[in-house]
This record gives sequence, structure tokens and C-alpha cells, in this order.
Amino acid sequence: MLRTFLARSCQPQRILTRAIVPSAPSGIRFIATTSQPAAHPEGKECFLERLSGEDQGIAVLNFNRPKAFNALSRKFVGEFRDALQELRYDNDARVVIVRSLVEGAFCAGADLRERSTMNATEVRQFLTSLRDSFRELETLPIPTIAVIDGAALGGGLEMALCCDMRVGGGNKKVKIGLVETKLAIIPGAGGTQRLPRLIGIPKAKELIYSSKILNSAAAKDIGILNHAVTEESGYNKALEVAREILPMGPLAIRMAKQAIDKGTQFEIDSGLEYEQACYAQIMPSEDRLEGLASFREKRKPVYKGK
Repeated sequence: MLRTFLARSCQPQRILTRAIVPSAPSGIRFIATTSQPAAHPEGKECFLERLSGEDQGIAVLNFNRPKAFNALSRKFVGEFRDALQELRYDNDARVVIVRSLVEGAFCAGADLRERSTMNATEVRQFLTSLRDSFRELETLPIPTIAVIDGAALGGGLEMALCCDMRVGGGNKKVKIGLVETKLAIIPGAGGTQRLPRLIGIPKAKELIYSSKILNSAAAKDIGILNHAVTEESGYNKALEVAREILPMGPLAIRMAKQAIDKGTQFEIDSGLEYEQACYAQIMPSEDRLEGLASFREKRKPVYKGK
């Protein structure tokens, strides 16, 4: 039923890369833009791609299950969790961009065909694994940015809500919503908890009760998206945000995320104490001393995450 909301085309998206054009006679160098398909490891539905050069430190988590619009199957969730485990212990990764290579879909939510073959016990086991995987995404110690260029419905939106930030593309295939009540169920992977915390209880209730579907502009207006671009894809905007984060002190970013995510769950005085505890962990770091030295010497800092 969810497929009626998705576009028929499933061709992998193409990503933009920059190439340096040899110097012109005037000595001016130009930046040209070329389009290349992302490399797809054979048989993989979810895989990591690490950027290089000036973008080293940015990891891209790609979804590529075109026949099912990235629906959440056992295989998909297993590969998703493997990638998250790899990122959690990767000291070189500083920002993660989560995106789909399937045109017209970010993630269609649960794989209802596979779900229909499960008994009640298997459904409960799968939902536990799914919730755990989303929590693993949410608790990654580095910033995460979801790029929504197609349908993010049900579990697809629940996944995106686990990211720190969300960027929506400007194409008409972007459809964002928790549509479970239309199927006589409720969001089962955190939607009833994360959406109200993000946009407020009354707005979240309206969206969940009505199974309302939003485009990028409406999702930004209500507070689900950080950015809604006019271009077809939000990937370049996500990359722009990631590049703004990349030069910052990696330990400071980790502690800031922890202070925000956990501290805001307390009342204000306890939250302030938790912030102080996070600050104390940065005090003995080499990066803090490097930040002070670079400011004093009027140069760019070189942070090592130590």
C-alpha cells in the first residue's frame, strides 16, 4: 500500500564531483562539475562511502535497494547495523551523511511483503532489532545528516528522525510522513516519541492521527527539516553543512552532541550540571590546547581528536 506513494523510477541517483580544469592562458583556474554514479558494492543494500581530499572525514551511508524502495527488510537492517558499528569505532569519521541512491525513495518503511510472512514472535523480534538499529544511529558520537530526496514514510521517517539534521530535496517525489494509522497500526520504531520531541506534541499528534504527508517546504515549516532546497537533491546542501562542521574540534563536537542529546532530557539545573561534566572531559585534551595556540598565533588549528 505504501508503494502508491512512491515514484516508479528506481534508477540510482548520480552524485556531483568537482574536477580541476587545467589553467587557462590567463592563469585563472576553473572548477568544473562532473556527474558520476556512486560505486555500488555488488549485492549490498546498505554501504559506506568515505570521501577524500578536502572532504576527508565525511562518511556517506548509502541505501541501494531499488526494487523495494529501500524497504526495511532483515537483510537491509543487518547491513545497516554493520555500517553503524563500523562508524561508531572509526576515529577518522567526523560527519555522516545518510542518503538513498534510489530515485524517488529515501526509505519506504517496513517491508510489508516480508512482514506478511512472519509470525507474531518474528514480528516482535524484528521490531526490536529495528528499534535497536535506529537507536544506534541516534547515539552515534558524531553528527549525522539525512538527505531526503524521495519518500520517507513510516519507518523511513522514523529513521531520518534519528539523525541530528535533515535536508529535503525540491523535487515532487519528496513525501514525508508517519502513515501507520492508515494501516490500522501505530509508528513502532520511535515515531511517537521522537516526532513530538522535535516539533511539539500537538503538531505531532495531528500528523500521526491523520497520516498526513508533507513535501519538503511543509516539512521545513513544521520543523522536521533543517533545510528544504529548490534543487532536485538535498545532497549538496548536506555536504555544505558537513564541510562547515569538518574543521571544528572533533572531541568538542562529540561532547556537544552528548550534552545536547542527554542534557535536554533533564530539568535545567541538572542539564547545566551535565553540560559541565561534558566540558570537564575536554579540559585535558590536546585539541583544546591546540585551539588556544592557533588563536594566539593567528593560524588555522590542526585538530587530531586527542
